[in-house]
Amino acid sequence: MTAAASDPAALLATASEILDGATARFVEGVGAPSAVQKGRGDFATALDLELERTLSEQLLARTGIPVHGEEFGGPELETGTAWVLDPIDGTFNYSAGHPLSAMLLALVDDGQPVLGLTWLPLLDRRYAAAAGGPLLLNGKPLPPLERGRLADAMIGFGAFNIDAHGRIPGRFRFDLLGALSRLSSRVRMHGSTGIDLAYTASGVLGGAVVFGHHPWDNAAGVALVRAAGGVVTDLRGEPWSITSRSVLAAAPGIHEELLDMIDTAVDRATERNENSEGTQ
Repeated sequence: MTAAASDPAALLATASEILDGATARFVEGVGAPSAVQKGRGDFATALDLELERTLSEQLLARTGIPVHGEEFGGPELETGTAWVLDPIDGTFNYSAGHPLSAMLLALVDDGQPVLGLTWLPLLDRRYAAAAGGPLLLNGKPLPPLERGRLADAMIGFGAFNIDAHGRIPGRFRFDLLGALSRLSSRVRMHGSTGIDLAYTASGVLGGAVVFGHHPWDNAAGVALVRAAGGVVTDLRGEPWSITSRSVLAAAPGIHEELLDMIDTAVDRATERNENSEGTQ
């Protein structure tokens, strides 16, 4: 770790104070309308921009570490040390007045998150951890995650459009949801990656299937799950890093079952595509 990030406990305390200072503004702005269109079904509110500017300035001033934010970007994250910030995760929820929205902050060192903070101001819950644990909820340590079974667990699942194409097509996500429903009848879509990962770290969820690849969505939660003793990879089972294109996070035992389920779904999708091509 670089010299600037050599005191994780102090940095975690400073970052917590900075997020605490923005909590009242976050709560005050609930229901903010779209201000910037970022793509199909994606937007930012004026408060996203305001909070990112404010928090980034304070983090840089108090820690000397640069910030990479969702709205304004920042330094590259594969080498060196930087904060990674999402001022409002679950923006659609937030804009609609839904309480499941969060502020996400991670400290990334050479592509790996070493600190994670997930603040849920509307629920008065603050998750924080440094590498090695423990996971803190409102400042109090939680016990490490125990080994679990998929059949007994709730699983967070990323949103999808069945007609979407791209890295992980909507049809495959739909098929994966169907396969998961056969193994667990307790699938949840919260509309916030940060919340899915924080709930996984704290044991509310047994695991989370995340299709998105943005570091500001994933880094904080990855740090939390790891600190709690969970397992984090991408959907292929490769160790997660800042360049990973997806996240599979879960308690021990549950992660293995989820990965087996995904492997089976991939095999079936491959077989279906091969059969389809063979009939053309």
